[in-house]
This record gives sequence, structure tokens and C-alpha cells, in this order.
Amino acid sequence: MKSLQVITLGCSKNTVDSERLLARLSSRYEILPESHKGGADILLVNTCGFIGDAKEESIQAVLAAAERRKSGEVGKLMVFGCLSQRYMAQLPELIPEVDAWFGARDLEPLVKALGGTDGDWTDRFRMDSRPYAYLKISEGCDRRCSYCAIPMIRGPHKSVPMENLVKEAEALARSGVKELILIAQDTTFYGLDLYRKRALADLIRRLSDVEGIEWIRIHYSYPADFPEDLLDEMATNPKVCKYLDIPLQHISDKVLGMMRRNVDGEWTRNLVRRFRERIPGVVLRTTMIVGHPGEGKRDFTELLDFIREARFERLGAFMYSEEEGTFGAANFKDRISKKEKSARLSVLMDVQRDISLSFNQSRVGKVERVLVDDYADGVFVCRSQYESPEVDGEIIVRYDPGNWEGKDPSSILGKFIDIKVTGADEYDLIGEPIKTTDR
Repeated sequence: MKSLQVITLGCSKNTVDSERLLARLSSRYEILPESHKGGADILLVNTCGFIGDAKEESIQAVLAAAERRKSGEVGKLMVFGCLSQRYMAQLPELIPEVDAWFGARDLEPLVKALGGTDGDWTDRFRMDSRPYAYLKISEGCDRRCSYCAIPMIRGPHKSVPMENLVKEAEALARSGVKELILIAQDTTFYGLDLYRKRALADLIRRLSDVEGIEWIRIHYSYPADFPEDLLDEMATNPKVCKYLDIPLQHISDKVLGMMRRNVDGEWTRNLVRRFRERIPGVVLRTTMIVGHPGEGKRDFTELLDFIREARFERLGAFMYSEEEGTFGAANFKDRISKKEKSARLSVLMDVQRDISLSFNQSRVGKVERVLVDDYADGVFVCRSQYESPEVDGEIIVRYDPGNWEGKDPSSILGKFIDIKVTGADEYDLIGEPIKTTDR
């Protein structure tokens, strides 16, 4: 049996693609872990091509893989994903060491090229035993935000049928997954193509019936035409985390208009108020872009004021990146220097650090239910419903055999436990166990 290794770059959507791909190949190949440093008969690199930094990381990874190929450490090198989808015409000439290139929409041809099995893409080959998994509910995007290259890379929006997602969720639950994180280019658009309505709330109700799934978390929601029934579902369904990832990008009317976000500042402020009113205790994660060509000093000041007003518990920010082929690149001159963008990003994140610290400190002394993700160096790495993996902070709980009735730490992994929060900084929390909950 030949060996095969996949290196996955970029977002969690790429992770799902790699796991689905490996499921179709696992009966034919010995699957090597991504951390494997030795030889491999076949090496696949799943690339990201979204913004400048991600493209650079992917190019460097492909070049490193090409060196492994030249040295004989790797027998065959294939590259797929967003970078190759976006630059298919240029890359083969630039990096001739790659044996074959496939786009982000070419998973089926890649499976066939490698002699994989037939399948419906609901099976996953998971390289670890984490108690959470991403569930990609749709592909592509019909939005036309002026700065974003995703529609031309991933194509138009296409929902995955509910029955397929339920089947995938059931298999993930049997493998030990307790938390599903729903992802897509735009999760609130889910169902419009298949069911002629926004059906994310309906999907969540179906997934809530899957035995073993206890948390459902929503990522990548678009603010325009936000489905009202989803607010009700989040407020009343005990399995839905009181957590929402909704990238707002800006608050200035001028900047939002140039971004083609289909909302203005007033709409955005009212939407945030509705979240707070309709879902008591909700934690909001958002993303902002600084240094957009339309962002003057007043616009940036308005953005800072909005962040102070809305007090997002979680917030990430990025410097504007002009992406070729987008409406913005064709119509707006990227006139703000990288130095100024960096300065604005630093100021914004300083404001957010104070807000995040205040939120975390407000939790000290409270009892929270957490999921144990990992164990290392005498401590458990945990999360509550208010932390999403890989993007938010963690809750650190020290292992003391006396608190666990002598249980081996490995037996606690993937379990829910109750902890009391005893310390906090702007990112992470410290807790001590109250009791274990075997599930």
C-alpha cells in the first residue's frame, strides 16, 4: 500500500475538504499524519488563495514540497485548493516540480486521478480525536463584496442537502464528536437554492436530534437579511451555543457602500441590538477590515466608537488587501500605506483587548460547563460555549488526581466537566473542576 500525506493550509473549510478527500482514499493508501517529516509516495498540498498573506504561505508551502519532490523524499506532488483554482494558468509554469494541479472545485477529478473509491462526500477521515468537528453546510457564495475573491474561486452558492449533513453529523458523533461547528462562505444563505427559503434554523433542528451532539456553533453569518427564525432557535434550543460569528467588516456608511455589503451603519447597529435583546447572554464574534480605500480618519474613528459601543466579546481584524480580479481592485485605488494600515490595526486591537479582558474578568467566580479538548503538561485545555476552537481563547484547568477520583487524564478528554473560573486575562481563563460529567 502506497503512502499519502496531505498538508492543509487556510481555513476550516479546507480542513473539511481534506478530510472528505482522505475518506475516499483511505482504503487505497496508508494515510500519513500532516506532521510526518519523512518520505511519502504521494504528497498533496491543499492551498489557500484568499488574501495576500495566505497566498504567500501557500506558495512557500508548495515550494517546500517541491524541494522534497526534487530530493526524492516525495514520489509525486499534487496541489489543489483555492490558490491553484485562482492561478491555474500561471502556477504550472512557475513551479514545474508539481506533477499535477487541481482547483478547489476539482476534488472529484483528484479522487479519480488517485484511484479513490466512489462516495457521496459525507464520509470524513479525521486525523485526530478532537471532540469537535467542522460541518461545511454549503459551498461557494452569491455575494459580491467588492474586496472578496471567494465567489470567483469557489463559484456560486450551493447548499448541501439536509439529509447528507445529518448523515455526516451522525458519523462524526459515532467517532466521538460532541460539538458541530457549522461553516460555509455564508451560513445564513443556507437552503435558498434547495428549499427556496433560508433554512439554517430548520437544519439546526435536524442536527439537534443527532444522538451524541450536544453543542452546535454557528460561524460565518452574513448580516444582510439575517433570518429571524434563527434568533428564536438560538434563544430556545439548548444545544445551540449562545455564540455567533458574524463578520461585519465596518460601520461607516461610505465604507460599507464601497464594500458592497448591502447594509449600512444603522442596520448594523440595530442588528447587534436585536442579537443582545433576543438572545440573552449571547457572545458575538466579528471581523473588521481596516485601511479600506474608502476609510478616512473619520470613518476609522467611527469604527472605533462602534466597537466601544457594541462591546464584541470576540473580534478579529485584518488590513485591507487589494485582490486582483475583484470589483474593489478594478475600481478603487489602494491609497492607504501599509504603515498606516498597521497603525490603525494596532489601535483597534488595543481597544478590543480592553473589552475582551473586561468580559473575561466578569466570568471570574462563575461556574461554567466546558468541553475538554486536550491534555498536556499537567493541564486540561477546555472551552465553554463562549469559545470557538482555534480562533478564541481557552480555559486552562490543572489536573489534580484528587479532584478526579484517580482517573487517568486520557479518560477525561472529550468529556464535559463543570469548572469554576478562578482567573482571566484578555484571551484565556483559568478554572478549577467542580465535578466530572461522563457523557
